[in-house]
Order: sequence, then structure tokens, then C-alpha cells
Amino acid sequence: CSGQYTNMLFQATQNGLAEQWPAVKKAYAEANQLLGDIVKVTPSSKTCGDLAQFMVTNNLSADDVREQAASLNFPLSVVEYFQGALGIPAGGIPEPLRSQILAGAGKTDETFVGRPGAELAPVDLEAERVKLEEKHGVEIDDQQLMSAVMYPKVFDEFMAAVGEFGDLSSLPTRAFVEPMDFGDEIDLSFGQGVNVTVKLIGLGDLDDATGTREVFFELNGFPRSVKRVDTSAASSLVTRPKAAPGEVGSVGAPMPGVVVDVKIAVGDAVAAGEPMVVLSAMKME
Repeated sequence: CSGQYTNMLFQATQNGLAEQWPAVKKAYAEANQLLGDIVKVTPSSKTCGDLAQFMVTNNLSADDVREQAASLNFPLSVVEYFQGALGIPAGGIPEPLRSQILAGAGKTDETFVGRPGAELAPVDLEAERVKLEEKHGVEIDDQQLMSAVMYPKVFDEFMAAVGEFGDLSSLPTRAFVEPMDFGDEIDLSFGQGVNVTVKLIGLGDLDDATGTREVFFELNGFPRSVKRVDTSAASSLVTRPKAAPGEVGSVGAPMPGVVVDVKIAVGDAVAAGEPMVVLSAMKME
């Protein structure tokens, strides 16, 4: 349970819900009951957490979810759970909530009746390895191959990060997920006696034209600097107002995130319930 809360707290913080953490925990218990009081393991615990944060973000109670199930834009993980993509829990998936959510998502005819893995198409692992090596330009070991087959999107994001920053496995977890404070030091070990100490000294002024700042640090006591995009400053330069009630064409997002896919084109006619965009926030779609 502590591991689930730790992961969900980090996710909630990244989604701007840190100050509503008590509400997220309460919603987690309600979400669990909506899902049928399921066993919590990865990924079912994530599904429950996604639903809880969705409820808090949209100010929904458990009764609200039941009443509005057919019209709400649930996170993808929740829809997939009700499709049976995680398997069928003891006691089954709660009805009529299941049918309402699937109808609203247009997934009524895309469900599993047994073990989802039994319906997977065969995979030629060596052929997939060749494709991955051609795509990323590096040799793919067995661990990377299985990661890519099971989690292709996450693996692509991982490889993109490695391509930009190099091997980050020596970086302490806290320094990876949270900004360092001025004066903080971290010790990195790269094996074979190669040890590096990095100390953050300060930041330069924001370059409004490029959205970058110069980062000043010491590497084994020697001064260094590098220019990086300041994502927090860049985002503050753009105003993204919420949907305005009564304004034709103003559509509110069900939760904060980044648009990762657009399903329609300008001028298309859309019907109620038809997907228009896909949002992503901390692996929640």
C-alpha cells in the first residue's frame, strides 16, 4: 500500500494535485469501490489512481461517476480496465457502470471475455529486435526488446531521453525527478574508478527569445555551464485559459496534460462522444 501511495503522490504532484492530496486519497477508496474492490498490483493500482485523480480534477463523487458515466472522458487506463484488458476480477466487472463507460467510449464491441494474453497475436521477437535497432541505431539487448514489445510508447520515450542526455542510470532518483537547489552536490559513479561530483551554483537570466537559461555548476571543482530550455518559464509565457461557459467552440479538457494526438481535422463534423484529441499526463491518457 505504501508503494502505491508513494507512486500516486508523485503522479498527483506532477499533475498539480499536491494540495489536494487528502482528497485524492479519499477518491482512491471511492475509485476502488467503483472498480469492484479489486486486487491492487501494477497496473490495476495505477488504474485506480488514475480514476481517483480524474475524479478530484473534475470534482466528481462516486455517485457523479455513476450518473454521468456515459458522457465522461475517462482516462485510457480506466476504459481498458472496463474492457477487460487487465483480466476479469473475482466477482466480475461492475455493471451497469461497465456498459455505460464502454458505450460512452465507443468500445462496447471491443472487450475481452477471458485472459487478454490468450488473444494476443504471435510476435517474432528477432524481427522486432531488427526493427528497433534500425529505428534507434543501437544494439538492442533482451531486456530492452521485452520492454519495447510490452511498453512500446514508454520505451520510445526512454530511448529519446537517452539520445538527448546519455546514460542516466548513475543519476540519483531524487536528482532525476526533482530540481536541485543551489549548493546541492551529487556524486556520480560510472564504474572502473570514474567518479564525478557535480555541484549546482546558479542560473542565468531567461533568454526570452529562446526560452533558455545558462546553468552554472562545478564538475569536480571546476566551473562549467550549459544552456538549457527552462520549461517552467517557457510555459508561463503562454496563456491557456480554461473553457468559457457559453462560448461556442470552447471545449474544456477533463484534466491537465499535453496533446499527443489529434483525431480530427479543421472543418470536420463531429458527433457527441467522438474522440477529438488525446491528452497525456504522467503516463495517463
